Amino acid sequence: MDAAPPAELIVVERDPTGVAVITINRPSSLNSLTRPMMVLLADAIRRLDADPAVGALVITGRGRAFCSGVDLTAAEEVFKGDVKDVDANPVAQMERCRKPIIGAVNGFAVTAGFEIALACDILVAGKDAKFIDTHTRFGIFPSWGLSQKLPRIIGISRAREVSLSGMAITAEMAEKWGLVNHVVDNGEVLKKAKEVALAILRNNRDMVLMYKSVINDGFKLDLGHALALEKERAHSYYNGMTKEQFAAMQKFILSRSSKSSKL
Repeated sequence: MDAAPPAELIVVERDPTGVAVITINRPSSLNSLTRPMMVLLADAIRRLDADPAVGALVITGRGRAFCSGVDLTAAEEVFKGDVKDVDANPVAQMERCRKPIIGAVNGFAVTAGFEIALACDILVAGKDAKFIDTHTRFGIFPSWGLSQKLPRIIGISRAREVSLSGMAITAEMAEKWGLVNHVVDNGEVLKKAKEVALAILRNNRDMVLMYKSVINDGFKLDLGHALALEKERAHSYYNGMTKEQFAAMQKFILSRSSKSSKL
């Protein structure tokens, strides 16, 4: 176990631009998670979501791994706890987070680390990144969503092979299969993730939150119900706007249009 206090194993840095970076900081153990680290990570995500100065989150790991999963020396402490305890579950807090989360995956994202990556809205991976599901290898039952999310992203046949055999998904495969958005040189992962976050923050922040919500909520539904959900929220949004808000929106659109025409 690390001598460092748990608080130093989850590092949060807030940038004046509105981007907050959460770093899993246990490189000597490939950023494997103990229960106190999970609680701190979940709490950091919850606090940043509530912070009005923060518009987007980046999650990364220090060293050769993004996160190598649960520290198996602390497995009993983790798995005999309540797996439904959302306050101590970083993935549950990521799923509740209203703000965009970009994963900067350097090196290994294994099992619980893979599940944290899957809970990100956008993924940037280094060329040497590898995504591995070891649940079947170690006899661990998934509880952070890997068994359900991965088939929906890469297809059920590929997901079966990945999870039942424990094969590694390379960065190249991950990009081809639609698991990651960008593959960059290993030293550029965090930089690229911040660039994506800043591109998001240049837009209307309220709409970013609402748009993320309708995409993620609609993805859980069949297409017919998802389209109805979009219509319902659009109706509520426009009917709730005052004349002044419409005028402000039109003024904003015109200002953006004039800037675009000069590019």
